[in-house]
Amino acid sequence: MNHSQDTGPGGMPEDRKLYIVDSINDLNKLNLCPAGSQHLFSLEEKIPDVGTNSGNGSHSLFFMGLIIVLIVSLALVSFVIFLIVQTGNKMDDVSRRLTAEAKDIGDLKRINSLIVKRLNQLDAEQN
Repeated sequence: MNHSQDTGPGGMPEDRKLYIVDSINDLNKLNLCPAGSQHLFSLEEKIPDVGTNSGNGSHSLFFMGLIIVLIVSLALVSFVIFLIVQTGNKMDDVSRRLTAEAKDIGDLKRINSLIVKRLNQLDAEQN
């Protein structure tokens, strides 16, 4: 009788059922016994190696690539925020300069009108 071919009423192989029962027992021991008082087997010791760990390298490579992409994205976003702040500061400076120059232009117009009035008065006195 081949043990891996035996299936129970639920259609599940007997080996798989035993593994599930062992796992449930391990969880019960973890909940009932204080830490360190019970030696539990790791999953690698219970499950025979059938080559399921072959994709772990590609998963770690994927996560490393994802982390690198996230770091680069963070750097780019930080740079864009820095540029926005700098542009805002420059716009404030230009606005202040324009306001100051408009005030200076107003003062020059007022002085010019005073000079023109004085020249007109002098011209009228001479005639």
